[in-house]
Amino acid sequence: MMNITPVVKQLLIINVIFFIGSQIVGDPARNLLSLFYPGSDHFQIWQLITHMFMHGNLMHIFFNMFALFSFGSALEQFWGGKKFIFFYISCGLGAALLQLGVNYLEIQNALEASSSLDLSNNTLHQILNINFSDGTHYRSDLFLQGLEPILQNAGKVNLANEANIKSLFEAAMQNQTPMVGASGAIYGLLVAFAFMFPNAELMMMFIPVPVKAKYFVPGLLALDLFLGVSGKSIFGGSGGVAHFAHIGGAIIGFLMMWYWKKNQFNSNRWN
Repeated sequence: MMNITPVVKQLLIINVIFFIGSQIVGDPARNLLSLFYPGSDHFQIWQLITHMFMHGNLMHIFFNMFALFSFGSALEQFWGGKKFIFFYISCGLGAALLQLGVNYLEIQNALEASSSLDLSNNTLHQILNINFSDGTHYRSDLFLQGLEPILQNAGKVNLANEANIKSLFEAAMQNQTPMVGASGAIYGLLVAFAFMFPNAELMMMFIPVPVKAKYFVPGLLALDLFLGVSGKSIFGGSGGVAHFAHIGGAIIGFLMMWYWKKNQFNSNRWN
């Protein structure tokens, strides 16, 4: 069994501390450290980094940390700690930026249906930041309670119809739903592992059939892309999974590995 490497060990500890701390502190920690869309009142620039250490539940952190240990230790042994952490953080940032870009398109698409209201940017900002969560779910009744006075102040209340309200509700959900987890960085590690150990056999826990990394990782990415485009979940329901964050981490991982290999820098350690 492979020994855990220093940087991977530190990342595991930090993730566990963040998880336990966020469970104790609750919403204030999640609002401060999760990654919100820039249009949200909760957005802070440091969230581009801190969201990588936040996780939604026990299974989320377990699978991510298991993958970090399994693939990260092998890569850190070859690269050294500095090169490994540079790669890891870069993939996490790439994941965040792609997901934010997708969120932007989804918000704009949702707002297109309510364009007839001709709302000002200030009014839209107020609507997209209405507090309509009860702590576990976004509620349409709470949204309507917050929406009506804003539209009245803008002189638009008589123009609002069901389609307009639905589009504003969907845009507000996109604006206020934060992104958490190390999955984007983990997908970058998966791509790097497939680059360096293409014939290593991998398997998913619920599909106990070994598959070579050079086939396993592209297959996993193809599944994520399908689920992201279709809006489905592999386990049913919406899932709440940021599939495009996975794709973003994988893209950055691929580009970095391709660049390093092209410049024959792949095997050089930084420390």
